[in-house]
Amino acid sequence: MKALIAVLALGTAAFAQTPAPAPSLMNPASLRERAPEKFKAKFTTTKGDFVIEVTRAWAPRGADRFYNLVKSGFFTDASFFRYHPGFIVQFGMPADPKVGRAWNNATILDDPLKHSNTAGTVVFANGGANTRTTQLFINLADNGRGLDPPAQVGFSPFGEVVQGMDVVQKLYSGYGEIPSQGGSGPDPNRIGAEGKAYLDKNFPKLDSIKTATIVP
Repeated sequence: MKALIAVLALGTAAFAQTPAPAPSLMNPASLRERAPEKFKAKFTTTKGDFVIEVTRAWAPRGADRFYNLVKSGFFTDASFFRYHPGFIVQFGMPADPKVGRAWNNATILDDPLKHSNTAGTVVFANGGANTRTTQLFINLADNGRGLDPPAQVGFSPFGEVVQGMDVVQKLYSGYGEIPSQGGSGPDPNRIGAEGKAYLDKNFPKLDSIKTATIVP
């Protein structure tokens, strides 16, 4: 009996020492670092720069996901594929469709709403309860009446644009709404399947993100 116990103890120790997987965009489970309580992310785009300030207490799960996406370079070359004037601008589908497929099922639980969907706030899009992955939008107006509970559930801002909101407002908007909203703009299903190549060919005027970085 003593020998068996010793073997089991050795096995447990070996398991405990297994190194964590190296951070990789192709492995969402490897990108789970806790975000600072406050931080800023600078987005350099084809239209100019804007800065998002994140307050983790507003929506901790959303803040953590955003922090890891920025740090890993997820947003490089990603396009602002949906622009509804006076409502939102949406982004967060990667340029490389292989990366997008890796994140399709990497959902996070909803955060309770602690800050209204006011103009300039940044929010994860969703397809229902607890379905947030990587797509985000910036509110272009005060959308609390339409997006805060009880009208909607799950749209919990985690930060806000504190510099460059004029840049956000100037992002290209001429292609119209996405097909599911009755427009003839970019199709998110094709972005997911084909990546930025689809957008460059069919919607060449769209603005995109050159880099996104955590800044002091």
